[in-house]
Amino acid sequence: TPFDTASVADVEDPRVSCALAGEAEFTEQCDVERVQNGDRRELVMRHPDGGFRRFEIVTDGRGLVAADGSEEAVVTPLADGRIQLSVGPDRYRIPATIKPGAGGG
Repeated sequence: TPFDTASVADVEDPRVSCALAGEAEFTEQCDVERVQNGDRRELVMRHPDGGFRRFEIVTDGRGLVAADGSEEAVVTPLADGRIQLSVGPDRYRIPATIKPGAGGG
């Protein structure tokens, strides 16, 4: 589902809900940082234990792709104006705007 990548890049609140290492409950324990890496824009999700995951903001409709590692990032739109970003056992919920008319009916 295409969504507005600008809305992801302009997240105001650095704190986001996440469920790490397969946790069932989402808690406001992760910080999101926007990074300009040459001509690429990235989001870095920082974990409370010092770990992190990097995602590249892409404009081809996918929105975000994993910038490191071989695991595929899966983006799922949520009903509350956020998306869920899943990579391996880690899940993040970040504000994003789904593009109007996106998806099949």
